[in-house]
Amino acid sequence: MDCADASEPAEYLLVARRNNSLTSAGRAIVFGSLVAVSLAISLAFAFLGAWLVFPFAGAEMVVLYLAFRYVDRHAADYESITIRGDRVLVERWETGKVRRFELNRWWAQVVLNREHPGGTTLALRSHGRQVEFGHHLTQEQREALAQTLREQLRNPH
Repeated sequence: MDCADASEPAEYLLVARRNNSLTSAGRAIVFGSLVAVSLAISLAFAFLGAWLVFPFAGAEMVVLYLAFRYVDRHAADYESITIRGDRVLVERWETGKVRRFELNRWWAQVVLNREHPGGTTLALRSHGRQVEFGHHLTQEQREALAQTLREQLRNPH
């Protein structure tokens, strides 16, 4: 799949990113603080004779580390839609891998599925292929984006 020519200006561009309230360094500081507090509390209990608290606190920190590592790996994930000329380019960046889908603007259809068990899903469909979009958006944002995309796909500027 070709990328659209970057020298040609996009008629419509949307980039959806994850909501990251902490930087990578901030997450490390929070994790380190939690480890220090948990270690201090579990050592105090161990010295008082409740030594079984210590291994459970260690297991808790391992699980917390895995959760923080997952968040850090996915912190830069994003999705984008670019409409340029007669092409629609959907890009999805996940854990360092970019997947690109190119659709014909005039054949592309916006599909909004409100009956999905996990909530509303948004997708673009063309020639038997369907590309989901909006993993980082709320349900209300997906519904508003569906309307905007319908307008943008049909109205060349």
